[in-house]
Amino acid sequence: MGADVGQSLVFGQNAADYQAFRPEYPEGLFAWLAGAAPAQGLAWDCGTGSGQAALGLSRHFSRVLATERDPRQLALAPDRPNIEHRLAAAEDDPGLDGAVDLIACACSLHWFDLGEFYPLARRALKPGGVLAAWTYDWPRTGRAPLDAVLETLKSGILGRYWGQNAHYYFSGYRTLPFPFAEREAPLFTTKIAESKDDLRRFLSTWSAVRRYEEDTGRNPLDLVDKALEDAWRAAPGARRRGAAVSALRI
Repeated sequence: MGADVGQSLVFGQNAADYQAFRPEYPEGLFAWLAGAAPAQGLAWDCGTGSGQAALGLSRHFSRVLATERDPRQLALAPDRPNIEHRLAAAEDDPGLDGAVDLIACACSLHWFDLGEFYPLARRALKPGGVLAAWTYDWPRTGRAPLDAVLETLKSGILGRYWGQNAHYYFSGYRTLPFPFAEREAPLFTTKIAESKDDLRRFLSTWSAVRRYEEDTGRNPLDLVDKALEDAWRAAPGARRRGAAVSALRI
């Protein structure tokens, strides 16, 4: 599977919004990953974006290498004494042969050229080291009117603007090519919105929204704003969605 580089770089066009409106990953995820790794020496956060996962990993690993191909995203990543940020593509050899306890790919693996990345990952990991990849699906709330609006936006309005690999994260990575033995993992959830405006801000960070705007000159969220407002009023309160995590041992 080749890298969808042009689509992945769309996030850097509005990196500040991506950092501000994408939710933090749950702390339990990082604790679980640290326990799954053979040691807590070095974690490599590959495709770190604006650094959300690197920050969580830094609380459990002595060192974190956070690599990202887009300098606009990397410039916003938070600094910590034990995090090294490096401008690099996933397909660039980090020179970590046999040194890494955990490789984390947080909502990023579907952007990589897997034919190039997987051999690098094998080479970087210690014996028994873990390659963990996770993603989250388009939000679902369990409230039919609100979920219907979200589905209209995802499939009806944005349908042709999703990247070539979008089906991988919409399947929770279950269909992503992965030639390694897989470890059973819990399901983790994280809150994304306390208000309709929070939800809209989160939706604005998705790549297909940006692609639609570039193509049409219009914001696709405006097309559903009234329906989203009405549905939210009918089912107020915080929404939660699951982030399916697959931690995989090589």
